[in-house]
Amino acid sequence: MQLVSKQIHGYMDKASWIRKMFEKGAELKAKYGEENVCDFSLGNPDLPPPPSVADGLRGMAEKAGEPFAFGYMPNFGYPDVRESLAEYVSKEQGTDVPAGNLVITCGAAGALNAFLRTVMDPGEEVVVPAPFFVEYGFYCENHGAVLKPVPAKPLTFELDIDAIDAAITEKTRVVLINSPNNPSGAVYSRESLEQLAEVLTRHSEGRERPIFLLSDEPYRFLAYDSVDVPSLLPLYSHTVVCSSFSKNLSLAGARVGYALVNPAMPDAETLLAGLVMSNRILGFVNAPALGQRLLPGSLGSQVDISIYDARRKAMAEVLDAAGLRYTMPKGAFYFFPEAPGGDDVEFTNILLEQRILAVPGKGFGYPGYFRLTFCVGEDVIRRSAEGFKKAVEVAGK
Repeated sequence: MQLVSKQIHGYMDKASWIRKMFEKGAELKAKYGEENVCDFSLGNPDLPPPPSVADGLRGMAEKAGEPFAFGYMPNFGYPDVRESLAEYVSKEQGTDVPAGNLVITCGAAGALNAFLRTVMDPGEEVVVPAPFFVEYGFYCENHGAVLKPVPAKPLTFELDIDAIDAAITEKTRVVLINSPNNPSGAVYSRESLEQLAEVLTRHSEGRERPIFLLSDEPYRFLAYDSVDVPSLLPLYSHTVVCSSFSKNLSLAGARVGYALVNPAMPDAETLLAGLVMSNRILGFVNAPALGQRLLPGSLGSQVDISIYDARRKAMAEVLDAAGLRYTMPKGAFYFFPEAPGGDDVEFTNILLEQRILAVPGKGFGYPGYFRLTFCVGEDVIRRSAEGFKKAVEVAGK
């Protein structure tokens, strides 16, 4: 008896590589002990939230007995929270963003899904540079859209502007980018983003419906060595930014994020009304009240990124000692090295034999590489050094 749809059944059969590695990791930890397994598979922020979050929770506890303390609010979020968020993102983006151009959502995932539901007609395409966050394909299919990956440049993962240009057709409705990037840690340069904006402007000329530039930015705060993460708002009028506070405030489970519609966009009010409608009809209704109430007192604070930077440098030392090729990540908390021999699935299986969990690049639309997350303790990273060396030796035989 078939209880689920053919589509969901197919998803369950294929599953995601991240989930597969998570399950394999659970087996290894049960067998050998958690302290004997080096798990670099999940991008789950492990740093405690900044003190402002605890302060906010204490303040909410005092008001919990008030009428409608956690009741329904407008679908776009609490007005006062939008005002605070507008002030924050205006500084972050270097552009004056009115509160009315923000919709508070159930994380960045909720923002992305609400946006796609609002603008996509069945069969239209979303162009995305590969490697990309694995869930993008599912989000597109949720709304009848087609994800169209375009490989970035090997090893550096810089945007291949010519390839993106060639991939755009009459069916293209959205170009989706993620910088700092999951899984590569790449940060796209201002020059490449200006070139991308020029391409989109040219392709949008004469169209009844312009091509949107959708920027997924949950790692914007996490850039190293003073690397600039350029704002797209001044570069292209039909830009929409989606982000969350899962990483910078370690609130992944609170499910609070936002969609920001460029104030320079013509008829932005129509898109915003569509986003509010989609946020409702998708069943989100509104972002969780608890997460929203935490924001005003926490905006501007963040986790200690120097800890992530120290881990990044430790991981680089481990990979260098093993002889692996990679580009040093400029942002986020991932490495995306080349798989020795070119077979990423085979190499991650070799790593499993050394009790090291990584995710094949195939799962991110970019085979031949593998992802390592460094949101784990530095002791775990350094403990993996011998295992990486042995795995590279095995792969070279």
